[in-house]
Amino acid sequence: MQKLSGSAGECWGGFTRCLIRRKPVDTSPVAKAGGFQLAKRLSVFDLIAIGVGATIGAGVYILVGTVAKEQTGPAITLSFLIAGIAAGLSALCYAELACRCPSAGSAYHYSYLCVGEGVAWLIGWSLILEYSLGGAAVARGISPNMALFFGGQDGLPSFLARPTILGIVVDPSAAVLVFIITGLLCTGIKESSLAQGIITTINVVALLFIIIAGGYVGWKTKWVGYEIPGGYFPFGANGVLAGSATVFFSYVGFDAVTSTAEEVVNPQRDLPIGIGVSLFTCCVLYMLVSAVVIGLVPCSALDPDTPIASAFASYGMNWAVYIVTIGAVTALCAALIGGILPQPRILMAMARDGLLPSFFSDINKRTHVPVKSTIATGIFIASLAFSMNVDQLAGMVSVGTLLAFTAVAVSILLLRYIPPDITFVQAPSSESLDLVSSEFCNDITDIYIKNHKDLVGHYRTQKDEEQEARRRKIAAWSIAIVCVGVLVLASAASAKSIPKRCRSIVKSDYLDLHRSG
Repeated sequence: MQKLSGSAGECWGGFTRCLIRRKPVDTSPVAKAGGFQLAKRLSVFDLIAIGVGATIGAGVYILVGTVAKEQTGPAITLSFLIAGIAAGLSALCYAELACRCPSAGSAYHYSYLCVGEGVAWLIGWSLILEYSLGGAAVARGISPNMALFFGGQDGLPSFLARPTILGIVVDPSAAVLVFIITGLLCTGIKESSLAQGIITTINVVALLFIIIAGGYVGWKTKWVGYEIPGGYFPFGANGVLAGSATVFFSYVGFDAVTSTAEEVVNPQRDLPIGIGVSLFTCCVLYMLVSAVVIGLVPCSALDPDTPIASAFASYGMNWAVYIVTIGAVTALCAALIGGILPQPRILMAMARDGLLPSFFSDINKRTHVPVKSTIATGIFIASLAFSMNVDQLAGMVSVGTLLAFTAVAVSILLLRYIPPDITFVQAPSSESLDLVSSEFCNDITDIYIKNHKDLVGHYRTQKDEEQEARRRKIAAWSIAIVCVGVLVLASAASAKSIPKRCRSIVKSDYLDLHRSG
């Protein structure tokens, strides 16, 4: 019995150590990739195109009407601003981690370095779920938007229609579009970013048309949309905050930039600029579009399905519907590219670490992209888009996004206060130092090695090790308490009402205290 209990304890201890072990900082991704490396061909303009294209989806063409009519009123512009600030804080965390750990994998890679293998495994699969379901939902949204060009759903040509097979509404055009974009992504990262830049430019031009033409019409009509009985805040501050929570997910997509970290020429400089400029551009466009559209038509008169097109149509500008539709379709295509692009790189990173078969880590020697992972991703997303209505699973996309953002924020705390052990307890050879400094380290690690080469061969004293262990333990408990506190606070803030039993207990205690007083 003692042997059995001892072996069980050893197995449990080994399993626990596997969950919390962190990946060494100086692990070389090139060696694990079979000798082929991702091509470093992306500039800061490519990153901005990828970030803006992946972020601005067709949601802005719909959310403006839904949120303004039901939650915020004309104050939807403030909701976009608050949500943009919150997304900006997450973007700062991504930017810092992308600078210090420029490797493919995005939030999965950061979690593995800073939190542990168990959390990284969970985050990796959450990201795969997020990108797969999100990409399938975007692909299935192409044909309904294209219907406006043909006079409605009944006028769609046969290659864009949605037939019913065995009681399932299938979408062949969505699957074909996914395969086309998959083939584009297999040609190379520079070609993919060029196509993304062209599509995103068309989308941004459509949004600028909405801002300029709508602003002119609003100025001529003296912004009648803002003259409503409830004023600028018809739903109060609670409505503005609720609206900001809803529109926050329209900023999701900038994290796709960090998945291309290994393909950036100068990641320490270009990644923060790409993330920051793309998010700032999206925030400005969202605020201007919402301010103009709400000023054209009162919130109560907006069509929740096509708010922008209906706003222009109310002034007799039916021709503007086609420009808005072109913008919506290009936004969907750009969002689909931004949804498929990161997933093969996450699969590649997980395969490098042994969490997936090595098949997914193969890099094509001609195009220098993970072609096998890209094809597998395209087949999976195309099958979902063809045969599955993913609207009911859309909430899973939000769960994956929140998990990734939370893991990145926690990783920043751990990286600053409980960093991975990169100090050398044992004396390394000069060859290992040269390998680390030449192949994988960023500027911060280069400076660290340069300033600490004279300490190689020296060991920490026992007192220093005890102090460091105590400091790390205190920091770990502090971070854990902060995370639990934030979770409790968020749960309490999201509760719409206190249960009746709790209210009766609080009320009876208050009355007893009042009588005794």
